[in-house]
Amino acid sequence: MIIRRERAPDRPEIQAVIEAAFSSKVEARLLRELFAAREYLPEYSLVAESESGEIRGYVISTRGRIGTAPALGLGPIGVLEKYQRQGIGAMLINATVTTANAAGENAIVLLGSVDYFPRLGFLPADSLGIASPDRSWGSHFMALPLSGYGADTRGQFRYAEPFNRLSK
Repeated sequence: MIIRRERAPDRPEIQAVIEAAFSSKVEARLLRELFAAREYLPEYSLVAESESGEIRGYVISTRGRIGTAPALGLGPIGVLEKYQRQGIGAMLINATVTTANAAGENAIVLLGSVDYFPRLGFLPADSLGIASPDRSWGSHFMALPLSGYGADTRGQFRYAEPFNRLSK
């Protein structure tokens, strides 16, 4: 499995992965909007590609803010069903973490499974002084402090603009 940055010709296959990974169309629409957003960061748009060239998984992180400090908002992430539980999602997240640490990022924030993401080092965001955009998310709102994390990395988290349109 090769983890690499996405390329423009990958987009239809990436969209297919995200559509297959989620039961609703919301994530696929969100992804299209994230690609066009000013908060899109190409270095954090990663695919998991097989030796035969098939894209089996995908993750994106976009610019967000914790208070006034820059941070990354991870998601959506998806792996084709027949390749799930093979470590592809973890490889995508670990590659994101490595890239973000090397860039001096503060933190990665996400909304996800409390059974999965803590195994990769994510903590309840509120335990780090990071407030969720929606209190109902509770412990599903998590963060991973990175190499640039400091005392000023506290406050309300704000995702990239397309996330604000999810409920509309």
